[in-house]
Amino acid sequence: MYEICVEGHLSENWSDWFDELTIHNEPGGETIISGSFLDQAALFGTLIKIHSLNLTLISVNRLPAS
Repeated sequence: MYEICVEGHLSENWSDWFDELTIHNEPGGETIISGSFLDQAALFGTLIKIHSLNLTLISVNRLPAS
């Protein structure tokens, strides 16, 4: 499971761009995109998509396995 933080708030319309991932707007003006990836290639594909959409990447965090 990963949490990807980007600058700004994303509307629900953005969910089509991020397939099975969850989008959550934070009070501080950032958005958390979270979910599981099949492999590193899928994670990098999402990061490339974020770059291509001209979103500002703040952080990528791998969450501990539960």
